[in-house]
Amino acid sequence: MWTIAVASANPAKINAVRQCFSVTFPDKTIQVTGYAVPSGVAAQPMCSDETLLGAKNRIAALKQQQQADVYVSIEAGLDGDFTFAWMLVEHQGKLGMARSASLMLPPEALDLINQGMELGDVMDRLFGTENIKQAGGAIGLLTQNRLSRSSVYQQALLLALIPILNPEWF
Repeated sequence: MWTIAVASANPAKINAVRQCFSVTFPDKTIQVTGYAVPSGVAAQPMCSDETLLGAKNRIAALKQQQQADVYVSIEAGLDGDFTFAWMLVEHQGKLGMARSASLMLPPEALDLINQGMELGDVMDRLFGTENIKQAGGAIGLLTQNRLSRSSVYQQALLLALIPILNPEWF
């Protein structure tokens, strides 16, 4: 059995990890648990470098607190007018990294973010939702639920698993 520690208590992120590992490693029994750990960056990272640093900080904090076979960190942030997330997966000393697909944000959302609000709170305000960041996220809202935060994260997580799936190349 693999124990998988996720550097987040967000159900959307934990479910994405669970789904990705279940599909990718169908012969493995997995136990996925989320843990709230600090990112060490702003609550709303405003560039790719800051977002990546947050993901790295979360995985480092998680490793200090928990023993696991696999460590996963997902950090969402902004890159210009787009939102995306960094995925980090560590297993047996191998670190895989990938970026999720990016999506454009409406100008009104960007204005509110630039005033200091977090994206999830902005989307709740604009769309009349509550705690959307733990559900479909901005992705779900802006694609009219054709995609969800979890579904987009699953694809990026699979890409972050490349060094683990192909250890002979990494």
